[in-house]
Amino acid sequence: MEKKIKSVFVVIGIAVVLVIMFSAMVFITLQPGEKGIIFRKFGDGLDKKNIYNAGFHIIAPWNEMFVYDVREQKVDETMDVLDKNGLSIHVDVSVRFYPLYDKIGELHEKFGTTYKDQLVKPEVRSTVRQVMGRFSAEEIYSTKRKEVEAAIIQETEAVLKLPQNNIHMTALLIRSINLPDKIKHAIESKLKQEQEAKAYQYKLEKEKSEAERKKIAAEGEAIANQIINNSLTTSLLKMRGIEATIKLSESKNSKVVIIGSGADGMPLILGNN
Repeated sequence: MEKKIKSVFVVIGIAVVLVIMFSAMVFITLQPGEKGIIFRKFGDGLDKKNIYNAGFHIIAPWNEMFVYDVREQKVDETMDVLDKNGLSIHVDVSVRFYPLYDKIGELHEKFGTTYKDQLVKPEVRSTVRQVMGRFSAEEIYSTKRKEVEAAIIQETEAVLKLPQNNIHMTALLIRSINLPDKIKHAIESKLKQEQEAKAYQYKLEKEKSEAERKKIAAEGEAIANQIINNSLTTSLLKMRGIEATIKLSESKNSKVVIIGSGADGMPLILGNN
């Protein structure tokens, strides 16, 4: 009887040990933001169609579940690239992405869980080198930086989202661009000179416009004076003088009016007011 009891305890003990040993393989918990796919060793192999969502799952101990983090992730890359003239440029780039939820089977079959090192990083580095190789250091550093960044984003996204890659890129940022000090200072000096030249040109244009305005105003005033002078005859001037004399003589201020005493025959008006 005692032997039977001991045998039962031995069996139970072995069963407990086996359960503990295989529990990690049998009971799988996927956290939020994780998805899983099953590889059936004695079945059809990798099951790419059935994607396991977050939660508790039980699988056969001889099967294996591969867990993928499908939340947005970030990769920082630092590299040296050559511009179109062969000048070395040091670039820091950050890319944000996530694997397509329903395509992790295809992703796993081709690249495995190391897809970031096998796919994302190499494609980012390759695209950055290709794009920057089409521009000069000055364009990359200053004049066409946005255009360079836009081209890198567009071409990297186009590659990663291909059906055979199944990666969605959400953003790509050029954190910094570093040139050799001599080249950097030369570019900055050139840009400064260009800004000064533009400011000087603006000043010249402004002064030219002001001179043109004054010229037009002077010409208009000269034409107006010419018209007035042509319309002023001797008779008209005398008539205006007589009218003015009459108005002044009617005022209450004391005065003396001398008729016909002026050199031109116009009346003279003398008074203390």
